[in-house]
Amino acid sequence: MKIGIIGTGAIGGTIAKKMSAAGHQVKVNNTGNIDKLNALAQELGATAAHQKEVVKDVDVIILAIPTIAIPTLPKDLFAEVPQNVIVVDTSNYYPFRDADMEEIKNGQVESVWVSEQLGRPVIKAFNNLLAETLASGGKKPGADDRIAMAIAGDDAEAKKVIAGLVDDAGYDTVDSGTLSESWRHQPGTPAYCTELNAAELRQALADGVKDDAPILRDKAIAELSAMSTYPAHPEVVKFNRALFA
Repeated sequence: MKIGIIGTGAIGGTIAKKMSAAGHQVKVNNTGNIDKLNALAQELGATAAHQKEVVKDVDVIILAIPTIAIPTLPKDLFAEVPQNVIVVDTSNYYPFRDADMEEIKNGQVESVWVSEQLGRPVIKAFNNLLAETLASGGKKPGADDRIAMAIAGDDAEAKKVIAGLVDDAGYDTVDSGTLSESWRHQPGTPAYCTELNAAELRQALADGVKDDAPILRDKAIAELSAMSTYPAHPEVVKFNRALFA
């Protein structure tokens, strides 16, 4: 499959590396200069591409950039991208980083907002795992303790395609419903960054409370930031789970 990825940070870079290792043709783009991008792309097993080129002649486009960066994408970036090309949103909204976005603050589902900004449908995926989990937590299909990832969207066939990529990355998939239901794996929910298997994730998605999520998201950030040293990865997972004990 041909995949274009915008953003090469902890999430985008990891996805690129895993997709390349799985045999997919991957193009990547970021806001850095092309020489640095070329060097990074080589490390990831991908090809560097300018922003207009990364979305051309691909089957899937993955946006791995902060929520605040979504509106900075060129308004015509997807103008010539066929409608059958799947666009994946991996972003998570954090006010301390992304500033005050009134629509989201007032309750609009994050990926619904992203879809409106882009002017086309999106699939929400690769957002409910910590970067370290995504990088090193993958396991072969059938493993008893295989971690699961949530996927939301309005196109069932598109979700099947992305579920295949998630499997290639080393994770099971749980369909969380339509895009409007993707709040169930936004920050501050039991499904977010808690490293659950498929059965556990289904329950966590069901247990989410939309109005509580922003409160718990901000509580988690405040408490983690107040620690004298940032906890190691296992402790962060334990902390996140404890929010919903």
